[in-house]
Amino acid sequence: MGKSLTYKIIEKNRISESHEQKEDLTVKVNQTLTQDSTGTMVYLQLDAMGVQEIKTDLSVAYIDHNTLQTGFENADDHAFIKSAAAKYGIIYSKPGNGICHQLHLERFGKPGDILLGSDSHTPTGGGLGMLAIGAGGLDVAVAMAQGIYTLKVPKVMNIELAGKLQPWVSAKDAALYVLKLLTVKGGVGYIIEYSGEGIRNLSVTDRATIANMGAEAGATTSIFPGDEVVRDFLVRQGREKDYTPFEADDDAEYDKKLIIDLGIIRPMAAKPHSPDNVDEVRNIKGVKVDQVAIGSCTNSSYTDLMKTAAILKGKRIHPDVSLVIAPGSSNILKMMAGNGALGDLLASGARIIEAACGPCIGMGQAPRSGGISLRTFNRNFKGRCGTETAEVYLVSPETAAVSALTGYLTSPDEAGLKNPVVELPQNFAVYDGYFIFPAEKKEDIELVMGPNIKPFPVGKPLPQKLECKLLLKVGDNITTDDIMPSNARLLPYRSNIPELSEYCFGTITKDFRDRARENGGGFILGGENYGQGSSREHAALVPLYLGVKAIIAKSFARIHRDNLINSGILPLVLTDKNQYDLFDEYDEIEIDNAAEALKSRNAIKVLNKTKGLEVLCRFEGSEADAEILRAGGYLNCIRAMRKGAEGNV
Repeated sequence: MGKSLTYKIIEKNRISESHEQKEDLTVKVNQTLTQDSTGTMVYLQLDAMGVQEIKTDLSVAYIDHNTLQTGFENADDHAFIKSAAAKYGIIYSKPGNGICHQLHLERFGKPGDILLGSDSHTPTGGGLGMLAIGAGGLDVAVAMAQGIYTLKVPKVMNIELAGKLQPWVSAKDAALYVLKLLTVKGGVGYIIEYSGEGIRNLSVTDRATIANMGAEAGATTSIFPGDEVVRDFLVRQGREKDYTPFEADDDAEYDKKLIIDLGIIRPMAAKPHSPDNVDEVRNIKGVKVDQVAIGSCTNSSYTDLMKTAAILKGKRIHPDVSLVIAPGSSNILKMMAGNGALGDLLASGARIIEAACGPCIGMGQAPRSGGISLRTFNRNFKGRCGTETAEVYLVSPETAAVSALTGYLTSPDEAGLKNPVVELPQNFAVYDGYFIFPAEKKEDIELVMGPNIKPFPVGKPLPQKLECKLLLKVGDNITTDDIMPSNARLLPYRSNIPELSEYCFGTITKDFRDRARENGGGFILGGENYGQGSSREHAALVPLYLGVKAIIAKSFARIHRDNLINSGILPLVLTDKNQYDLFDEYDEIEIDNAAEALKSRNAIKVLNKTKGLEVLCRFEGSEADAEILRAGGYLNCIRAMRKGAEGNV
């Protein structure tokens, strides 16, 4: 049997025994990335472990999320991360340098390497042939401290791409088409591996866009081969030495397979308020547009923005539309300034903001009340843009640019314009002005901790009995944006869990913190795919701070489930999903012998004392996960291991 690309990379980096003999698989982590929205917590956790030096080949700390400095909070976080980077030998990317995933493609990604990032869109690196996985901050901190990561043995879904994209159809349209097929939970438990003749016509940044959006289907990651297209990209970036060919065997076998003809895909849009609410743009009539935003880690590459500039050249943005553009990196911005494309964008009436995530995570550029915003981003959850009443459509750069001209959501292939074709430059710009590389000889460096940086909560060992009220009952596809809202007002408090706790579950109820405090913590009941979306571990840490002991749900999103375990919150799955209806808020719930049940891998009995009934739940985790929960979280396990190692010296 031939090997998939996924398992070739796993075998290259595997530390544990054969994946056929274990629930978990331990691999060497070659690279890590953090960003400032999650990075502060990563480096606080790294410091709490007492680590002296990191064990990865390369780690980078990017500042790209919280770049608005309306107060001291963001600047203090940046100073802290900068000091941590210097202390541990990590490359530091200053604000304005660009978006972590675009920059990592340009400067550091390598085919065949394993990249772990504290951002759910780390799979963007799959466009280069990396096994690039998004994870919670504590997992990334451990990866830096120990050089390893333990993942569940993955199933591999092969998506074979045939044909070629038609004019005016882009990789973003293909990504949305895949999401329409899979839905936001169709990739859970899978690594998506792309193959077929169709990929030969997709550039690295095209592939990165598709890999990026796999996160919205719940996939562990997505990956394309490290082929000649990748080699060509690295040559143009001045990094040919980083190229190693990595492709699946011709007779590779997979757990699931789909075949998609790129030629049948038309310009697509994800309608409010979910990335999988997808239809062809031509079927969506009469949508008058107030705002268009082009950028994000999904669509801020050189080719994306050059196509945008070509469409807008010599034309004017519709008077009712505000168009904002955020380049993916400072190098892209400098190249466009040099070749005249930036001038074309400005002449059309576009607003250019710094190379950063910006509007994608609600950091500025919120639409007007009830406004319609077209965005080339990856998520359109309600309120994520910063305006609760706005409606966000996810589209390609081509659709966004054409619609900015017409004032209505317009399928670009029906606008009567010339299809833009962009040639890659012989050499991409490579400037290091925004990077701070670690000194060869490290000195004793104190971490710089401003007043907004507060201690993070640490779980307690799992008690014999859990007895609490059901504080909240929520439906399907609850996102981490619902659990811990993210916008320009709240993002500066990512290092301040007590402050954030006031807004926990703020999109669902305004009094969750009061409920938790009045009842001494409690349980939460969720539906399908609980915790989808961002990797932010704040969606676990803030409930932990408020005394949440367990989440009972129909199913969990991968990263959030891992974050709950790492924090010491028990995630339980209903064995009979219909029993969800047997619970109401404020029911008295009791879980007895949970620690023993975890150890013996038995079903866990959940008693609803108010209703006088009992249901069975299961824990979908490994023995190692169970041990973490019994200890009260991953950090407690790490501390115990380090203490044991020191005691044996």
